[in-house]
Amino acid sequence: MRKTKRALLGTFAGMFVLATALAGCAGKDKGANGAASPAASPNSEASASPSASASDAFELGKEPLTISLYGHYDWYAAPPWGEDEVSKWIKENKKLNINFIQSGGDAKKKLSTMMATKELPDIIWMDRGSAEYEMLRQADMLVPFDDYMKKYPNLQTYLSPETANLLRAEDGKLYQFPNWYTNKDKPNGNAGYVINKKIYEELGSPKLETTDDLYEYLKAVNAKYGNGITPFEPELAVDGQGLDVLYSAFGENALNRWVGNRAVPSGDKMASIFKDPVYRESMQFASKLFREKLMTQDAMTQTRDQVTEKVNNGKVAVYASSSPTDIAAKAQELLVAKDPNAGYFMIWPIAKPGLDRNKIYPGTYATLGWNVAVITKSAKNPEAAFAVLDWMTGPEGMTVLNWGPEGKYWEGHEADGITPKFKDAYWQDPKGLAELQAVTNNLIFVGNTVFTDLTKGKFESTLKDEQRSWTLKWQYDITWKTQADATEYANLSPAKDSQEGIIQTAVEDIWDESRAQALFAKSDEEVLKILDKADQDAMAVGYQKLLDYQTERWHRNQKIMKGE
Repeated sequence: MRKTKRALLGTFAGMFVLATALAGCAGKDKGANGAASPAASPNSEASASPSASASDAFELGKEPLTISLYGHYDWYAAPPWGEDEVSKWIKENKKLNINFIQSGGDAKKKLSTMMATKELPDIIWMDRGSAEYEMLRQADMLVPFDDYMKKYPNLQTYLSPETANLLRAEDGKLYQFPNWYTNKDKPNGNAGYVINKKIYEELGSPKLETTDDLYEYLKAVNAKYGNGITPFEPELAVDGQGLDVLYSAFGENALNRWVGNRAVPSGDKMASIFKDPVYRESMQFASKLFREKLMTQDAMTQTRDQVTEKVNNGKVAVYASSSPTDIAAKAQELLVAKDPNAGYFMIWPIAKPGLDRNKIYPGTYATLGWNVAVITKSAKNPEAAFAVLDWMTGPEGMTVLNWGPEGKYWEGHEADGITPKFKDAYWQDPKGLAELQAVTNNLIFVGNTVFTDLTKGKFESTLKDEQRSWTLKWQYDITWKTQADATEYANLSPAKDSQEGIIQTAVEDIWDESRAQALFAKSDEEVLKILDKADQDAMAVGYQKLLDYQTERWHRNQKIMKGE
């Protein structure tokens, strides 16, 4: 569950002062060879250094290499390197050892301490474009990648020039190595609706296509099962989740990324989310579900563990969130083990009557992926650190990290020489593969969506339904077809310490309060009054200035994506 923005503001401001103080001394370290890298414009390649040839590239596995890596998240605890079969194989065959630095549950304090002492790890795994990333970059503590990309094949092969340019800093250089990046031709994401199979069949398998259908179905669930079953489960509504999925049902091509940005495109400008007709109608619908007890009454306070318990026990009729498969896949396995007729399935996205269901997108993706890895100037061999990341994001690295060393789940390669040939154990031992991936999921820092999804998708498409993994079946059949590309709306948030950033913090507080109030409203009319008041309050703290900033950033993204 996210912390309030107000609580974070003081921390960001304090870290900015620290970073500014460090900038002078950090500037003395210009990189491995003591010289600053030349700036590159967003549409041009950086000048090649004299040594930027493939002949002198670092060869992973030729000699022992130890690097340090810090995951900048309170929740992230890296598994011991070399103890699981995958990292053990990498350690033995690629002679790579990773020393993990743990956050200790307080990531901001940990990073602040490392910055103050100038004892940074080789690699930091963190949020893309975050305030901490900007502080590190502005303090001249990060290494640009432009020259390295010319010597190592994988990132430059799989990362499109447009996406690379969107990741570039204001100085034109690339410092961020993306995780689970993709391209415009390979959607990803799992947002949508999961349905309890047994309850659905017991209620006669009714049509579930429109918001009217959904409402009537939830009423039928409530009438038959009472308090024993949650009709509609939105997961962590305080973070959007199922409420954002419902948003998509009320407008063709309405992207819930706009809800996340608190700004909706209107013509060529960004406009108030509180005045957005789609958002207003979706909140009226959500409020109706809540006050009629068709939605869990703990929507704004429950934990993910509580949601997991309900889903695992089959106590949920309809479950919607940004990635319901994360919980539902395991629940499917548990329920089917007890009763072959139980379990879950997914449906095509719900739409308001009269809308084209093929223009409804319950989730979005950005080609930039999720988070990023950065290399610090504390690294003794930053090029070797980049070589590690580049290997990980390439075919061999992705194959080993996703499906283990050669022999058990795959053996040999297809005619292209890079795609693994999967063995029957891939589908015969789903539990073993899931256990392997539960570990390696915490070791993938630069995931390559295009290679991974196309590889497993191509293979699993040849299997029977009962042989395919539950998650990939629904990704292949529904979710990948119903996620929209929202790359142009990425990176619209201002720096936390800027005037617009301070305004954004104030708007976030208004947003949080108004959404909770709207959910608890006693009527549709009250929902609109709450949203109108929220708009007035937001404008009073400078919301329009923030919207103008987001408009400018949006148009900047569009120009970069067009190569201008």
